[in-house]
Amino acid sequence: MTQDDRRIKGEGTPESAWQAWGGLEAMACITHETLVAPGQHAVIVAPHPDDETLGFAGLMLQLAAAGHAMHLIAVTDGTASHAGSPYWSAERLARQRPQESLEALSRLGCEQQTSVERLGLPDTAVAHHESALADHLAAQLTSNHVVLTTWRGDGHPDHEATGRACARACELSGAHLIEIPIWCWHWAAPGDTRVPWHRARRLGLDADMRTRKQAAIQAHESQLKVDPDTGQAPILPDHVLSRLTRSYEVFFIAPPQDAAHD
Repeated sequence: MTQDDRRIKGEGTPESAWQAWGGLEAMACITHETLVAPGQHAVIVAPHPDDETLGFAGLMLQLAAAGHAMHLIAVTDGTASHAGSPYWSAERLARQRPQESLEALSRLGCEQQTSVERLGLPDTAVAHHESALADHLAAQLTSNHVVLTTWRGDGHPDHEATGRACARACELSGAHLIEIPIWCWHWAAPGDTRVPWHRARRLGLDADMRTRKQAAIQAHESQLKVDPDTGQAPILPDHVLSRLTRSYEVFFIAPPQDAAHD
């Protein structure tokens, strides 16, 4: 597949198309104990300060309720989300977006159980630091860790580079890799053969979890508003959020022998 095949432009595949497909309902369900077993340690590796909320908030709630400590690794500070904006300059975003991430953790009630490590790699250029990122991760992982990150085929270059680095780190350390699609829902079509649906599992969220996840998403204010200077639309408009606030989260479970392109 090429990057042009997976462009993140326009409104993408509507949520109504995903719901009409039937493939989502057909996915096997999974529990948080299966994703992260008692005694295992969860490491969430987020390319940008909101990916953990969009992708893993429901799982984080369930892990926290089960007494798991979590470690969140923020790969970038998301400083390139508003290119050319005087209002949302890179310097302002470097302050704002990590604070939004912490506020989201607070709204989830997970802040006491989540340690945070910020790497400060350049937004949109994670691929240039992929090898160093993999080595950094591998140095702190063991076979008792579960690494949760963005899918290697997600369509956003930082998501893919982070996923690849995590996959390499897991290969080196023996840690277990679990990936989640985020922008895939935008460019893919129901049944798209480029997506590893055979590895997809659903984690159910009850009404309270969904409410808390939605409240946490609202903490990412910089991504939810029209840029007052440039008029740029929100990075996370309603049509994007509708695909990420379902009554379940979708995970790609990767056995060690899976090919890297999966």
